[in-house]
Amino acid sequence: MFVLERERMTVKEVAAYLGVHADMIYTMARKNEIPHFKMRSKILFTRDVIEKWVQDQELQ
Repeated sequence: MFVLERERMTVKEVAAYLGVHADMIYTMARKNEIPHFKMRSKILFTRDVIEKWVQDQELQ
């Protein structure tokens, strides 16, 4: 599936969105604790998936 540029988020963008340090996002991605995908060696996130994930985390 093609992901439009504006729908993708970088580690830094997700960290800012969640209010945490980028290192925490890298750790969570490495442990598969946050939904992500890789494009070459870059870790990326899809905005709507992250928003849904945040909602799900708030319900737990």
